[in-house]
Amino acid sequence: MKKHELNLDQFTGTENYYRYYDMLLTDGAHYLAEKAGCFWLMDVIWSYVISKKWANREDFLTCTLSANNSVGKVVFDDGNDNLLATQEIPYTDFPLNKIRLFIVWNGNQFVVMLPGEY
Repeated sequence: MKKHELNLDQFTGTENYYRYYDMLLTDGAHYLAEKAGCFWLMDVIWSYVISKKWANREDFLTCTLSANNSVGKVVFDDGNDNLLATQEIPYTDFPLNKIRLFIVWNGNQFVVMLPGEY
């Protein structure tokens, strides 16, 4: 997929939620995972949400994936640039240089969304 083929600006809210393990993906997050072939990124998010036990401790998180020369880095923070975790990705064909996702606790589970859907 080419960068210009991924139109994320169209998402300004969500009409549907897609269950992904114990999380929900909004229309935009699901579109991103499908079109960019990055369900692996949702796996990374889910694994950190579960392993770090952020539920009931963090209501708002961000996940930023930076990709350059087929190598990536995922950074989680609390939305105020306080680093929570990082993970190196040895290979990725992600079509963008950078993407930031919001992860919001809704009282029962985390919801992963594009910033425009917040």
